[in-house]
Amino acid sequence: MFAVHFYENKSIVLTQALRNIPSVDEDLKIKGRKGKVTRVEQIEENIFHVHVEFEKIVEKNLASAKDLSKKRRR
Repeated sequence: MFAVHFYENKSIVLTQALRNIPSVDEDLKIKGRKGKVTRVEQIEENIFHVHVEFEKIVEKNLASAKDLSKKRRR
């Protein structure tokens, strides 16, 4: 078992005890967010740091919020 710490921009996202270590360019889904492994560092014999780059979250509600405010003014 390995202690795997997942990082995004120097902040810990998730820590897990895993049997397999993710490899570079592997696709992951952590806490409902899709991401890709950018770097894997071995800190000690059984401790690894995995750096993940997540996809950007697209705000879809901005346009609909503007439309609702216009309807209320009428």
